Amino acid sequence: MIKNIINQLAEDKESYFNAAIPPIFSNSNFLFSNVDDMRKAMSSKNSNPFYTRGSNPTTSILEKKIAALEGTEKAIALSSGMAAITTAILSQVRSGDHIISIERPYTGTDRFMKEILPKLNIEVSFVDGSKTENFSKAIQDNTKMIYLESPNSWTYQMQDLEMISRLAKENKIITMIDNSYSSPINCNPSKWGIDIIIHSATKYIGGHANAMGGIICGSNHIIESINNREFKLIGSVLSPFNSWLFINGLRTLNVRMKYISESAPLIVKFLEDHELVESVIYPHSESFNQFELTKKYIKKPCGQFTIILKTEKKSKVEKFCNNLNNFFMGASWGGHESLIFPEISRYNNDSEYYSKTDFLPHNYIRFYIGLEDTDLLIDDLKKSLESIG
Repeated sequence: MIKNIINQLAEDKESYFNAAIPPIFSNSNFLFSNVDDMRKAMSSKNSNPFYTRGSNPTTSILEKKIAALEGTEKAIALSSGMAAITTAILSQVRSGDHIISIERPYTGTDRFMKEILPKLNIEVSFVDGSKTENFSKAIQDNTKMIYLESPNSWTYQMQDLEMISRLAKENKIITMIDNSYSSPINCNPSKWGIDIIIHSATKYIGGHANAMGGIICGSNHIIESINNREFKLIGSVLSPFNSWLFINGLRTLNVRMKYISESAPLIVKFLEDHELVESVIYPHSESFNQFELTKKYIKKPCGQFTIILKTEKKSKVEKFCNNLNNFFMGASWGGHESLIFPEISRYNNDSEYYSKTDFLPHNYIRFYIGLEDTDLLIDDLKKSLESIG
């Protein structure tokens, strides 16, 4: 089923000369020979493209594939993951409304909620999402949305999606989740009643660190409403070229996720057993304190985890990071290359970007496992750990 969605769904090959890959419709405008055709194209109920700021044939193929993978009625693609997050949030709240969010969401989301939403008179309460009762306690008369990441960034707390969805529906509250960690291959929150699912397509969907994009998935009503208002009026349009890159990235998504699901746990096991590693935070490890929730909601192991080095010396943390040869340092993830993001890199930095976020201890290092040979990565880690022993 997944292979059919990835390789065949929404691809009318006969209409573009039986090309193996859909073409890039890079034009901004679509032309009409009579008023009635133009009128029909302008209708929200018509699938014919009118203007690429509203819809584009290449992007429409991508959107249909992602919606099918997520099990939702519809999806809309945007220019970045942050564009998807902010557009989706703004579509569901108004001045005077209240949002409940998990603690420590993705940094950009955290800043948006703390710096932009208050300017719009929108209040956000941050709760420990590992306990469903925390959401229940935080509900106010003006609560309109619950925002989730399961797991969240860096420390990977899970949320019980089924229970939170049930709570939200009882109180007529919209639920929204950033599902980038798992990809649409490994977790489908709509199955558990979550209303809006967001992806940074830049990550696993693209898979090659060569394009930025975001996806919002949901019901026909929700997505059409976003499309007609926030999407078109804010204008965070995904480039047709990037849509094409993401369609090609989808071709290998299942294969990439399978390899990562086998490689990452082996690397985690090596690190868990090493005397210089205090602990590893990995949702798919049996030692993870919410392992039962991970098994319930995420089909296969994914590629991100965090290690805590067993040292308080900043010089040793930096030496370990600098001595790695097959892990690059970078902010994003999801491509073919393995990465680390050392928390220590955010210390002693005067940038406003960092001053607005809460730091974790400096010996925390976030890992992303890519597609390199597993033994090569383990050997690299072993040598770098030995260098600080």
